[in-house]
Amino acid sequence: MGYVDEVIERVIAKNPGEPEFHQAVKEVLESLRPVVEANEALYRREALLERITEPDRQIKFRVPWVDDKGQVQVNTGYRVQFNNAIGPYKGGLRLHPSVNIGIIKFLGFEQIFKNSLTSLPIGGGKGGSDFDPKGKSDREVMAFCQSFINELYKYIGADEDVPAGDIGTGAREIGYMFGQYKKIRGVYEGVLTGKGLSYGGSLARTEATGYGLLYLTEEMLKCNGLDIAGKTIAVSGAGNVAIYAIQKAQQLGAKPVTCSDSTGWIYDPEGIDVALLKEVKEVKRARLTEYAAARKSAQYHEGRGVWTVKCDIALPCATQNELDLDDAKALVANGCLAVAEGANMPTTLEATKYLQENKILFAPGKAANAGGVATSALEMSQNSERLSWSFEEVDSKLKDIMVNIFHNMDAAAKKYGHEGDYVVGANIAGFEKVATAMIAQGVC
Repeated sequence: MGYVDEVIERVIAKNPGEPEFHQAVKEVLESLRPVVEANEALYRREALLERITEPDRQIKFRVPWVDDKGQVQVNTGYRVQFNNAIGPYKGGLRLHPSVNIGIIKFLGFEQIFKNSLTSLPIGGGKGGSDFDPKGKSDREVMAFCQSFINELYKYIGADEDVPAGDIGTGAREIGYMFGQYKKIRGVYEGVLTGKGLSYGGSLARTEATGYGLLYLTEEMLKCNGLDIAGKTIAVSGAGNVAIYAIQKAQQLGAKPVTCSDSTGWIYDPEGIDVALLKEVKEVKRARLTEYAAARKSAQYHEGRGVWTVKCDIALPCATQNELDLDDAKALVANGCLAVAEGANMPTTLEATKYLQENKILFAPGKAANAGGVATSALEMSQNSERLSWSFEEVDSKLKDIMVNIFHNMDAAAKKYGHEGDYVVGANIAGFEKVATAMIAQGVC
């Protein structure tokens, strides 16, 4: 049994009941075989794979808060600080009923390599809670966020661990958390990113993940002799990533025709109306049925089905494992050319393999959706310098970062004999920088 197989087996045995974490570790380590086999003696001696798959620390805590009826509610909070070899821990806070330690570990593990790919000095971490902000009043959300930070503040700081937003954690939640941190610590520092523009936030942060996804997709297509202009795009999700991916796709001359939420999906053959989608999702916080009711060309469907629509490019932007093997087969049958992941691990391992076997260009999430964390790191820089850059400055830096990510993962894939396999390329490119730093810093 090889070193990679030994570590995968050990991770599964040590972390029972955490399938998402197992999947993430297996996907990364399998693709690292070429670089591990080239350096096996060194990596074994340093126990490098064991160290990189074991978080520096896992924090779990109680979050009590009082609802509008005066009833005390209790949720569970998490923060996994996975690896800080190249910089402070950096990763979002997910607020969703599905959150558990296994999901946070999978996200934190992925974050190590995603953050490394940006070429910015940030390590990997993730956190969150099983609290659901949907249907809660502003006062209830504030009560939860303040209680959450009452415990988390002990473990975070501008040079230690800098959380950000994620599913369920937007500008409102970040604002409440930042205010409570500032009150407890008595300092004004860039401890959280995704802040409002009036108190240290960055322009283009809201758009960053979706825009970055399209910048990388455009570069991937261009380097494979294709033009994004005129292409039909299927997008899943209707949150921050999906909305701004749709917006940027339209700016680049493409035609996004779908979006989805937890209850159903929209097919709009005339192209998604971004202004209407923003009104429904960002202002009203309503379901996509309202989009369909307001636009004659839109067709609303219950349940799943986004990937049955004929498209040139597929952008899964909702959640993990949303694109399965049957979906991949439908995309291939319909002539899809490329898939780029806007969400974290939205494509199952079987689906990814099928897409690659059928010569579909495939950009993994740790590369394709790195725009959000890259711009968060740019927000950290602005906070440290006490500066605020223009939208155009941030957007230009973001595009440069995403184009460089593509070329770095393309070069890594070619270096180890896997040309065109961007999963292998992204994982190796992200891993090598972290591995070099870990070895240089000794056993710690």
